Amino acid sequence: MQKTFYNNLKQECKNKESRLCVGLDIDYKLLPESFNKTLEGAFDFLKMVIDSTSDLCVAYKPNIAFYESMGVSGWNSLQKTLNYIPDNIFIIADAKRGDIGNSSKYYAEAIFNHLNFDSITVSPYMGFDSIYPFTSYKDKGVFILALTSNPGSENFQKKLIKSEALYKHVINLSNRLNEYDNVGIVVGATNVEYLDEINKISKSLPWLMPGVGTQGGDLKKSIIIGEENFLSLVNVSRGILRAGDGSINAIRKKTEIYTKEIRKIL
Repeated sequence: MQKTFYNNLKQECKNKESRLCVGLDIDYKLLPESFNKTLEGAFDFLKMVIDSTSDLCVAYKPNIAFYESMGVSGWNSLQKTLNYIPDNIFIIADAKRGDIGNSSKYYAEAIFNHLNFDSITVSPYMGFDSIYPFTSYKDKGVFILALTSNPGSENFQKKLIKSEALYKHVINLSNRLNEYDNVGIVVGATNVEYLDEINKISKSLPWLMPGVGTQGGDLKKSIIIGEENFLSLVNVSRGILRAGDGSINAIRKKTEIYTKEIRKIL
C-alpha cells in the first residue's frame, strides 16, 4: 500500500479499532478544582488527558484559538503539549486557516514545518489558491470545512449556487484538490439529514466530524456512513475533557465508553 496521509490514517484506525479524535479545546479558567487555573495547570491537565486516552484515540485536535488568546505563553504551552503527544497519534491543527496564496504559504509553513502538525483544518471561502499551499505538502493532511455543526452554517454553506448548495461546490473542489490522497472534509455530525447526500459526492475523502457529544451529533450514523468507501474520524472535545468531575478516572471511563460504542458499531 502506498504511504499517503490517508493510508497512514486508515492503518492507525485499524490498529486501534477506533475512529476517535479527542479535541484539546482547553480553557484554563474551566479546569477541574484539582488543577491550578493557569497555563501550567492547563498543561498538567492535558498531560493527564493524553496519558489516559492515547491508547484509545487515533488523533488529537488542539484548537489553536485557545492558545493564541494567551500570546507567546500560549504558543509555548501549545508546543509543550505537541511534544508530549506520542508519535503514533495524528495531531490535527484546528486552525481554520485560508488566505491569499502567499499568506497561506506561510501559514502552512508555520503549522507543518515549525509546529510539525500532521494535518490542519482550512476554510475554503477564498478558493483554490488559498488551499493549495496546504495540500502541496504531500505527507500532511488537510481537512476542508464543508458542512459544519454550528448554527451559522445556514448563512452560507446551504445557500444555492446554480441550484446546488455551496457546501457541495466545496466538496467538489476538495475532490479536485486531492492529488496526493491527503485531503478530507469537515462535516458536522449534527447534519444527520445531509450525510447520505454528502456520501454520494465526496468519493474517498475522509471526514472529520465534530459535533458528537455535547452538541448531540449522531455517533452511529457518523461511523457507518460511507464505511465501505472511506473513514469518518469522530471528534469529541467537551464530552471527554469535562467528563464527570474531570478526574483521570472520569476521563478514562468516558473515553472507554466512546471506544466501546465505536467498536460495537464497526
